[in-house]
Amino acid sequence: MAKMDPDWAINEIDLFLHTTDQVGYDNSGGGAFIVGTHMRGSETEASQRAHVVEQILDRVLPGWSRDRPKGDSEYNWLRDQASRAKAALQRSTELAEKLGDNAPDMDAANLHPWAWDNGKSYWNTGHYHQAVMQAAIRINAETQAKLGRMDVSETALFNEAFSLDDPKEGAPRLRLMKDDGGKTYQNLHRGARAFADGLYTAIRNPGMHTPAPSDGGVEQLALEQLAAFSLLARWIDQSDVDEA
Repeated sequence: MAKMDPDWAINEIDLFLHTTDQVGYDNSGGGAFIVGTHMRGSETEASQRAHVVEQILDRVLPGWSRDRPKGDSEYNWLRDQASRAKAALQRSTELAEKLGDNAPDMDAANLHPWAWDNGKSYWNTGHYHQAVMQAAIRINAETQAKLGRMDVSETALFNEAFSLDDPKEGAPRLRLMKDDGGKTYQNLHRGARAFADGLYTAIRNPGMHTPAPSDGGVEQLALEQLAAFSLLARWIDQSDVDEA
């Protein structure tokens, strides 16, 4: 999945701001003296452009909609958020250079779909912990479907899937490469098995019972956890099914 085009996003924001700009009018020529303001564009155009801007905000300012007021008929609040997003887009490179080490960043939208698609609505509203849990649930379900194993799940499922034992009737295996008799084959599957076990034992299972920490590192921690689940998803997706 490609990264967002910042020039396109800025242009869309500008079009939205222009359309929803309040301009003055003077109706004093018809006998009645009326002076006021009205939105530059039509309600239909404003609504269409607002829809696009909201998608941009989801990417640029995660969690932006949490404090959204119920009434915003003139788009005042959304215009403010759009202006913030525009500034973030325009100055992102400068800010990275001035405030940090300009290290490469990671875009959650580029993670494997099994790790991102089910949880992106949670992520975009600031519910990062729930997004990670959705990734764990989706990857488990996709693995069950791939192997036809609805009788086991999570740690038991992955321990059997990546087992070095030969497949059995009703218990196929996932193979990251063909068995050439070498150590690489064994190491890959032992590693994948241990990795999956670790994710579901240390993240998924405690996550269902223990709330996420409330400090400022929640988003970063969740992103790292999503990345780990994404790697597991890629391994599973790319694996061949070895049946008895």
